[in-house]
Amino acid sequence: MASTLVVMPHFPLFKPHVHTRIPTISTVFSRAAANAMATTAHDTVVQYIVLRRDLIDTWPLGSVVTQGCHASVAAVWTNRDDPDTLSYCSPSNLDSMHKVTLEVKGETQLLNLSEKLKAGGVAHKLWIEQPGNIATSLATKPYPKSTVSSFFKNLKLYRDG
Repeated sequence: MASTLVVMPHFPLFKPHVHTRIPTISTVFSRAAANAMATTAHDTVVQYIVLRRDLIDTWPLGSVVTQGCHASVAAVWTNRDDPDTLSYCSPSNLDSMHKVTLEVKGETQLLNLSEKLKAGGVAHKLWIEQPGNIATSLATKPYPKSTVSSFFKNLKLYRDG
């Protein structure tokens, strides 16, 4: 009976005979939450959502709110690996998310805000409704409030009516 020699490639970072545990999603969330909490102690992680006030004159309120929901989900999903986003969406924080919903007068102000955020390095999603190519809303990824609040200090809270 002939014996077969199997040659394994050498990986210096992996130690033979050591069981490597694959992290579960809750472990990843826990680590991200701990990291984000360490860097943002006492600083609430918040997502800003900005809606166009002028759309309420021609669109149902539910449709305008839906635009903000689209932007919010897209901003979170696009930045799903970011430590602040992981902390914001962690199982322990799901029931205590913070969002601030603001308004701008119209499309020009929304586009200007988006440019200001880009220039400031603030990750966000400008929602363009199709068909029609209409900029309707934007949402930031979750950030510690102190990091981004200055970009929104001149905007009003969105109110119906």
